[in-house]
Amino acid sequence: MPPDLDIGDRLRRLSGGSAVAVRLSPAEYADDYFAALNATLHIAPPDTDAHTIFVSVTNPSALVWSIAQALAIDEKQLSFVDAISHTMMNYKDPLPNATYVESPRMLETIMLRVEFLLRLHPGARTILVIDSVNSLAIHNSRDLLSEFFHIMLNNLKSRQVLSILLIVSDDANSELDQMIGLVVDETIDVVRPRG
Repeated sequence: MPPDLDIGDRLRRLSGGSAVAVRLSPAEYADDYFAALNATLHIAPPDTDAHTIFVSVTNPSALVWSIAQALAIDEKQLSFVDAISHTMMNYKDPLPNATYVESPRMLETIMLRVEFLLRLHPGARTILVIDSVNSLAIHNSRDLLSEFFHIMLNNLKSRQVLSILLIVSDDANSELDQMIGLVVDETIDVVRPRG
């Protein structure tokens, strides 16, 4: 079974209000990222009220949106909180379905933008994807980041939002994995078929 189908099946079985870490291998990052993106964007069928809020911290929203278009995702089902385009100086053509934050260090602003989009797009199923924990860790101290995830994920759980955190790691005992392990309900490893 292709890994994105396995991830999608596991994510679909989770209830609203769950938080899950999807662990990508650094050696297979591009393939794992595409598999995770495909799975997370196809959790809900296109004919539902579901809406995905994608917090882009690693890849600019324009790149993720171009992949989403190739995967036939409807623009009405996807919004972005883009915290990396300004930093990368990749802000020349802002997307209409994106809100931009100047830096990944602006954690409170990211939370406020997510809150705004939750109110703007109420739906039967809301999904939040954060791309990625590693990039947020580069720009923020561990204590601050731990507090951010604790506050944000508890708020989203109480509102029945499925939260998906992408993390690049091949070591479940890393400091970052341990921090995320305290706030998520489950961790899914992207496992690529061998051979």
